[in-house]
Amino acid sequence: MHAELLPGLYIVATPIGNLGDLSPRAAQVLSNAAIIAVEDSRVTAGLLRHIGVKRPMTPYHDHNADAVRPGLIARMGSEVVALVSDAGTPLISDPGYKLVRDARAAGHLVATVPGPCAAVAALTLAGLPTDRFLFVGFLPSKQQARAEAIAEVAGIRATLVLYESGPRLAACLTALAEGLGDREAGVAREITKKFEECVTGTLTQLAARYADSPPKGEIVVIVAPPGAPEPASDEDGDAALAEALTRLPASKAAGEVAKRLGLDRKTLYARAMALKSPSRWREEPGEGLSDDAEAHN
Repeated sequence: MHAELLPGLYIVATPIGNLGDLSPRAAQVLSNAAIIAVEDSRVTAGLLRHIGVKRPMTPYHDHNADAVRPGLIARMGSEVVALVSDAGTPLISDPGYKLVRDARAAGHLVATVPGPCAAVAALTLAGLPTDRFLFVGFLPSKQQARAEAIAEVAGIRATLVLYESGPRLAACLTALAEGLGDREAGVAREITKKFEECVTGTLTQLAARYADSPPKGEIVVIVAPPGAPEPASDEDGDAALAEALTRLPASKAAGEVAKRLGLDRKTLYARAMALKSPSRWREEPGEGLSDDAEAHN
């Protein structure tokens, strides 16, 4: 038998396709909520019919959130208010975080009812590294803004997860290949539904695949992290040393560059001494002896 729900805000994850993924706890909260904040009442009504209940609903989305939020916050003091999205976990690419923020500020209970999330589900399907990942959401639709957004995440050593629509998919994959290099990637769609698929390949291969046949349904793109960086060259080391020597003595400059570029500290110290001209030989008293000692350790 379920315990009576306390008043407050309940963030309820709903199925992303297969209605069988609705958890018993989620069904309990939705069945007993005084009001359910929804993206689209028609979508949530179908879910409520699935569990055999009718509950009051109010639209809550980008266009009306500021007007609706105060009334929902007021009701949380004495009633159960549920927040759902059309599919998956609320707050992932929707405005729900402001409702959570204001509910906490008002001192109300905030509880999460976890469940399906398309981003995480797609990550498990793609066969790409999962130890670190970054959810990017939707990239901008305009070419320049999209390129800038991709450049911001290009160097992050994590698998990237983003949402996209069918008509924009090929252009998105092409832009990712241009901005990130031709990395391994996956396109997941219809997750948990009858025709669930996750197609993998390089970004250019996937862009070509979908160029003339944009897919339907909810789409998640998963992109592998960048490969290991190429080792720094002697020229890289000399350039970094030249800059470091403008503000540090030779020993500390060699140590800083060795740590940053992964080069041998003793070799760098010798190069630092060679780079120093007689006119710049102004070591602090004892530094040269200390450096020599360190170089031979």
